[in-house]
Amino acid sequence: MSTPSKRLMLHTTRSLIAVAIATAFPAQMAFADDAKTEAKKDDTKLETVIVTANRRAESIKEVPMSISAIKGEALDTYTASGQDIRFLSARTPSLNIESDFGRSFPRFYIRGLGNTDFDLNASQPVGLVYDDIVQENPVLKGFPVFDVDQVEILRGPQGTLFGRNSPAGVIKFDSAKPSKRFEGYASVGFGNYGAVNLESAINAPINSDWAARVSAQAQSRNDRVNNPQATGTRSLEGYHDNAARVQLQYKNQDFTALLNVHGRDMAGNATLFRANIIQKGTNNLVPGFDYTVYPTDGVNKQTLTSWGSNLHLQWDLKDMSIYAITGYDRAKFYSRADVDGGYGASFALPMGPGFIPFPAETADGVPYLRQMTQEIRVQSTTKDALQWIAGLYYFNESLQVDSFDFNSLGGNVQDGYAVQHQQAKSYAAFGSVNYAINEQTKVRAGLRYTKDSKDFDAQRLWTPGKPQSAGGTKLFTTSPSASNLTWDLNGNYALDKQTNLFARIATGYRAPSVQGRVLFGDGISVARSEKTLSFEAGVKKDILENTAHVDFTVFQYTARDLQLTAGNGSVNQNQLVNADKATGQGFELDLTAKINRNWKAIVGVSYNDTQIKDSALYVVPCGNGCTVTNPAGPNGTVAINGNPLPRAPKWVGNFSLKYTTQIGDGTLYAITDWSYKDRYNMFLYAAKEYDAKSMLEGGLRVGYQWADGKYEVAGYARNITNRQQVVAAIDFNNLTGILNEPRSYGVQFKANF
Repeated sequence: MSTPSKRLMLHTTRSLIAVAIATAFPAQMAFADDAKTEAKKDDTKLETVIVTANRRAESIKEVPMSISAIKGEALDTYTASGQDIRFLSARTPSLNIESDFGRSFPRFYIRGLGNTDFDLNASQPVGLVYDDIVQENPVLKGFPVFDVDQVEILRGPQGTLFGRNSPAGVIKFDSAKPSKRFEGYASVGFGNYGAVNLESAINAPINSDWAARVSAQAQSRNDRVNNPQATGTRSLEGYHDNAARVQLQYKNQDFTALLNVHGRDMAGNATLFRANIIQKGTNNLVPGFDYTVYPTDGVNKQTLTSWGSNLHLQWDLKDMSIYAITGYDRAKFYSRADVDGGYGASFALPMGPGFIPFPAETADGVPYLRQMTQEIRVQSTTKDALQWIAGLYYFNESLQVDSFDFNSLGGNVQDGYAVQHQQAKSYAAFGSVNYAINEQTKVRAGLRYTKDSKDFDAQRLWTPGKPQSAGGTKLFTTSPSASNLTWDLNGNYALDKQTNLFARIATGYRAPSVQGRVLFGDGISVARSEKTLSFEAGVKKDILENTAHVDFTVFQYTARDLQLTAGNGSVNQNQLVNADKATGQGFELDLTAKINRNWKAIVGVSYNDTQIKDSALYVVPCGNGCTVTNPAGPNGTVAINGNPLPRAPKWVGNFSLKYTTQIGDGTLYAITDWSYKDRYNMFLYAAKEYDAKSMLEGGLRVGYQWADGKYEVAGYARNITNRQQVVAAIDFNNLTGILNEPRSYGVQFKANF
């Protein structure tokens, strides 16, 4: 990319491109003096962003790591159409989110590190923390985002203060908390396909010590896809997704208690796996593809109920505070889909669309999930040069996973069953110290010791295609355990009041994982613990008299014994493998700029160059005759040494531009936002059909606020170009693809009080 000249930028101060380039190289570029004068006159300075990435409230500029924060208006814009948590994908640098299950079981990737495993006990290297509680199981990670004060994306290993399986990073959600002010809001939206999106919250002080906050969300959509076949589910992709949160806070002098009770009830459809929608030898959709038609002979349904509570206790003493955070979560989940994505089979004509080698209709469920966490933390509260945090952490999970097979050709009746049980425990002790060497220089160091253990068993009790009385396999058991010491060291140097330089070295750790999908296999796989070492350095700078802010980070990491998920060719089965190592390097740029009184821009760009490095690692490729481009290995395998990590786009970008103007007694605004993801491999191996295309999606929101912001009406559209392409696939049967969301649009009204 060529850099525009300094002279050109001086003449295009209101151009977003100029703002982005100028702030990326602030020492070399400048805006005209009249822009600075206008910023002062119009009071367009940016607000200070406060984050709690280090368990303390700090300005984002002073946190020595790569971090992004999303809140308020941006969250309202992204969630208006009823999108689930995947709306965050590509909204900040180096972040990708996808799912093979639809509105549940999101899979997160930061700097290319993630996990493509679709088993319901799969671990992920990206930690998700909701109101200070780690959400470990994938079905807990999709809790709806509503009445949330802020979302923080912490990139790089978080092995000290958060610790639990977070070698890639942490995504942290903080709900709006009760306050002593009576206030609230209600929002109602209507969209295409009969979408209805409702959200409300009310905050009520009870007396001088007590306050409560109740918030809820209800999202629904009618079916938008039709099945022309006489069998199977006839109408698809509708849903009802309801969630609520009740918080009760007590605060008296030096003691604070906050009780949070929350729950979710979702019913709808699993992801649609569409048979033979990819042209052989390409990554294009087949000619004449119609999103609204899905010929299938299978049943498709999905339900998820979850509820939980957490209790935060805080004692403020003379020079320190003591925190006790207790969490308890439960969930039930069931998802059934026609995985072959079509009807009939090569031996049971008619079949289609295209060639269906064999039928595959399966379901997975979690009839029981219970997670308990306990953290006790003590930290200093003085203004001394030395600050410290010390704590203990405990995690306990009990889980059952059921897997079912169904006979699509015989009336969709069950003809197979397998079960997994897992008991996982983790203990940790952690601490960190911050020391201000002088007014400009601060250093931080952290240490965490973690011990993990799992007791796991799996058994196929009914082999698919055989009589139930024939039985299944023996009971497979394993009990992996590991302990690890993670640490980080970082420093922050204030070059001047506007500029902070930082550097960070950090390690991360992921506990051993187990893959026990024995419905179609006769064994389980165990992956050793994974360890990551990361280096990063960057600059955080306010420019143009605080009308713009830029964060720029360069990073490099090495993940050893990297846990990867490999397929089994033509069998609907996964297995875990450890790669010797994988490396990643790149940069991240975050920019926010108020160009003048009417215009505000946000730009994010990241580059992630990842590579698997293991010359002895071979995997079984697709079982459907796809066009593999990796070298052949022994016994039908292919070599993946040198491949990028799966579902890890090199380039990720986001851009938004907001225009506001006063009209009458109110404010008219228009916002456009765009996200970009570069191409990526869908699987560990490379194949022409499973090379996802780059994707650019845009949104638009136009609204009017009046009565000092009490009322707002808006129209919105997501994926405004209606771009349709394959974003994921099933590779064991036919050229089955999964598509991105089509265009959505609607109107919204919000009232604040």
